[in-house]
Amino acid sequence: MSDSKRDIIVTARGVITEALPSTLFRVKLENKPEDKDEDKKEILAYLGGKMRMHRIKVLIGDTVEVVLDSYGGKGRIIKRL
Repeated sequence: MSDSKRDIIVTARGVITEALPSTLFRVKLENKPEDKDEDKKEILAYLGGKMRMHRIKVLIGDTVEVVLDSYGGKGRIIKRL
């Protein structure tokens, strides 16, 4: 794998809509101003290592920052805003 592929990190903001077992969450991503479609994308996200290690709680309705998977289906919650 080349270094250029590893350097690309896409982050997005979203709101927790549902808490699932095993520290999984449904996150509704916020639309960027350039996005034209009205429906917001919803992804499955898990807690990042530092959030688990420091036992940072995430509740329904919290705004979070998510690092998106390169395939777009999942994400890792890295920060609670």
